[in-house]
Amino acid sequence: MDTEAQHTERDRSSGPPEGQEEGSRSTHLPGRITASMSWGRAASLGALTTVTLLLFSAFVLQPFLIPSGSMEPTLRVGDRVLVNKLAYRFGSEPERGDVVVFDGTGSFVREPPAENPVTALLRGAAASLGLTEAAETDFVKRVVGVGGDRVVCCDRRGRLEVNGSPLDEDYLYPGDRPSDVPFDIVVPQGTLWMMGDHRSRSRDSRDHLGQPGGGMVPVDRVIGRVDWLGWPLGRLGGLAGTDAFAAVRHTGAGHG
Repeated sequence: MDTEAQHTERDRSSGPPEGQEEGSRSTHLPGRITASMSWGRAASLGALTTVTLLLFSAFVLQPFLIPSGSMEPTLRVGDRVLVNKLAYRFGSEPERGDVVVFDGTGSFVREPPAENPVTALLRGAAASLGLTEAAETDFVKRVVGVGGDRVVCCDRRGRLEVNGSPLDEDYLYPGDRPSDVPFDIVVPQGTLWMMGDHRSRSRDSRDHLGQPGGGMVPVDRVIGRVDWLGWPLGRLGGLAGTDAFAAVRHTGAGHG
């Protein structure tokens, strides 16, 4: 009985045949390590790529999702444009006819309420990559008047005048008049008079005439110039320029 009990105990305590368990470990463990290293490299590469894109977007070229039809037909809802942030970095300033993205805080909108820092960071990162709409304080409009310009609406033929020169605005939405709101303003130095191309659907400088600042946008609030269309693919390419301001006279105080 003792002998039988000893054999039974040996059978229970003995492991699988020699080499089986060890073979299993030697086969699967390196594979798991390799897979883990591959995932680690992929995660690191993804993080590096994201950081690079965010830095590029912050300082050089930022995608911007068009949220409304205020710039039709030049820009349509859902277009993704590329904003050149270097356009005005080295002494240059926005010119008449430029399509720009700017921060409207203090000119078009009041200071927004404080936002959760984490939410703001995530939303800002997504907007910087063109994955979602930009902040509600960001606008895209066309520069119609620069510092020193006198902008008047309208002459006898219903055209805008800048420094006495009538504009032939070929970029306007078909059927729109240059403006249904009459105005006669002089743009202060260091500011810009902004208007959308779809005048009947654009809330722009005209809507803030009676408010502090009179709808003028400080030059230092300009984020960049819209130079290219990045999406949809059928409209891919550089943004078309305009000759509407070619005949506008210089005031001596402003710039062309």
